[in-house]
Amino acid sequence: MAVAEPPSKDISAVALPGLARALVTAGKLGQKAAEDIYRKALTGKTNFISELTGSGAVSASDLAHTMSTAFAVPLVDLDALDRNRLPKGLLDPKTCQDFRVLVLSKRGNRLIVATADPADQAAAEKIKFATQMGVDWVIAEFDKLSRMVEQSTTSVNEAMESFVGGEFEFDESSMDASAADAGEVDTSEVDDAPIVKFLHKMLLDAFNMRASDLHFEPYEFNYRVRFRVDGELREIASPPIAIKDKLASRIKVISRLDISEKRVPQDGRMKLKVGPDRSVDLRVSTLPTLFGEKIVIRILDPSSAKLGIDALGYEPEEKARLLKAIERPYGMILVTGPTGSGKTVSLYTCLNLLNKPGVNIATAEDPSEINLPGVNQVNVNEKAGLTFAAALRSFLRQDPDIIMVGEIRDLETADIAIKAAQTGHLVLSTIHTNDAPSTLTRLRNMGVPPFNIASSVILITAQRLVRRLCANCKAPVDLPREALIDAGFQEEDIDGSWMPYRPVGCPMCNNGYRGRLGIYQVMPVSEETQRLILSDSNALDIARQAEREGVRSLRTSGLYKVKLGLTSIEEVLAVTNE
Repeated sequence: MAVAEPPSKDISAVALPGLARALVTAGKLGQKAAEDIYRKALTGKTNFISELTGSGAVSASDLAHTMSTAFAVPLVDLDALDRNRLPKGLLDPKTCQDFRVLVLSKRGNRLIVATADPADQAAAEKIKFATQMGVDWVIAEFDKLSRMVEQSTTSVNEAMESFVGGEFEFDESSMDASAADAGEVDTSEVDDAPIVKFLHKMLLDAFNMRASDLHFEPYEFNYRVRFRVDGELREIASPPIAIKDKLASRIKVISRLDISEKRVPQDGRMKLKVGPDRSVDLRVSTLPTLFGEKIVIRILDPSSAKLGIDALGYEPEEKARLLKAIERPYGMILVTGPTGSGKTVSLYTCLNLLNKPGVNIATAEDPSEINLPGVNQVNVNEKAGLTFAAALRSFLRQDPDIIMVGEIRDLETADIAIKAAQTGHLVLSTIHTNDAPSTLTRLRNMGVPPFNIASSVILITAQRLVRRLCANCKAPVDLPREALIDAGFQEEDIDGSWMPYRPVGCPMCNNGYRGRLGIYQVMPVSEETQRLILSDSNALDIARQAEREGVRSLRTSGLYKVKLGLTSIEEVLAVTNE
C-alpha cells in the first residue's frame, strides 16, 4: 500500500495515487473528494487508505471489490484463512507493517501476497528486493488485512525492547585485556541497552530457528538481518540504519576484534550459553562494504559432531564402506563438495569415532570450527607462516596416529599429506571438486604423481545437503513417467510401489521442509581403480568403473532419498549436476 509522502511546499495541486484514480474512474469516489482525502493524508502524514475508509467515503469491503475488478486481481477473504498456517519468515515484519501486506503462500519463485492496494509499485519493488522473488497480488479488505498483519508480526522496536532473559547469555569470560588493547572501547557506545537486547534476540531467534548463519548487512538507506535456514537465506528484520555502527562495535568487542579497525576484514569467535549446561560457538567474520561493515555470524554447534554417523544420512552400504576405511591403520580419506555441504561435520563425526585414549589425533584447520576434547587442534595462520604444509610437517614430528587437514589447496600440502598417508598415518582431508571420480584427476592436475595417488588414497566421499521434507505436511504428487525418467530414474525403478512427495507447508516447518540430510557418493579406491589412475585415465573412465562396482552417483543417491520419501525431486535436481 502506498505510503504517504511528506507534504510539499504547495499541496493545493496533488497527483493522485493509482488506487485513488481507479476509484474515481470506477465512479466510487469524486475527483474533489479523492483530492481532499489524499491532501489530508499528506498533511497529517497518514495512510491514504486509512483516511479513505476512516472518513466513510468508501467502505473496506467496497474498496476491495472495486480494486479486484479494476485491476483484475483475485479477492480473498482473510477470515477464511488459518493464521497459524501462513508461511513464516519469508518477509520481514517491518515491511509487512509499513506496506500493510501479508504473504499467504509461495509457488516456485513467486510469492502470493495480500494487499489492499495492488497499484503500490513501491511495495512490490521492496518485496522483490527483500526476497528475490516475484510478487502476485491478491486483494484483501483493508480492516481485516490490518488486523491480521498486527497479529502476525512484531515491530522491530518491540523486538529490540523485548528480550527473553534467564537462560541466554554470552560467555564473556574470554574477554580479557586483549580486547581492550585492540582499541579504545567506548562503553557508552558499545553497551547500549537496546543494541544488546536486539543482538541477543537475533541470536536467540537464529538458534531456535535452527539457522546456520546470521547476516547483518548495511546499505545506503536500509539495514537488514538475514538468517540462513535449511540452506536458504531469508530476511528477518530491517532495523534502523542508525544502529549499524553500534551493533558492529558490540559484536566486535564480544568477539575480541579491533573495534577501531573498519578498513580490513577481521575474524573472531564468541561463545553463547543457551542453557544451564549447553553452549554454542559463534564464528564471526567482518567485511568492509560501501556503506559499513557486513558481519556474518556462523553458529557452530559442537553437538552436531556427536550425533553419530547414522544421523548424517548414509545408507547402510555407504556407511559400511566409510567405517571400513577409517578402521585402516594408514591411507588417505578425502571428503569433497562445495562450501556448506557438511564436509566438516562428516570429518568430525569420523574423528569422534576414532577419538580414543590410545590414539594421538592432530588437526590443522582454517579455522577450527568445532572443539573436540581429546584432539589436538591447530588454527592455520598464513600471515604468521603457519600454513597447512607447515602444520603438517610439525605434526609428523609429534608422533600422530591420525591427521586431519582442513583442506588440500596446493601441491605442497597435498604432497606432505600423501607422504604421511604412505608412512603409517591415517590422513583425513577435504578438497573442492564436483564428485568423487574428479577428485583423483584434480590431484593429478595439482602435480601429484599418479603412483602416489594410487598408493595412498583409499576412499573418497562426495556429498551434498538437501532439504528434508516435513513429515507432518508432505503430500504425494503424481508425476508423469517421462518426468521421472528425465530426472534420472531407471525404467525398473518406476514400478508403482512408491510415489514422490512434494512440500506443502505447515506451522511446524519452513515452506514444506524441516532440516537437511546428506546425499553421498562413497567411492573406495579398488585395485581396478588404481590401475586406471596409473594409466592416467580420465574422470569419466573412473566414474564408469565406480558404477560397475556399485557406487551410486550423487544424483542416484539423491533419487534414492526421493523414493524413500525423505526429499523432493526438485531439491535433488537443484543440488546435483548430471
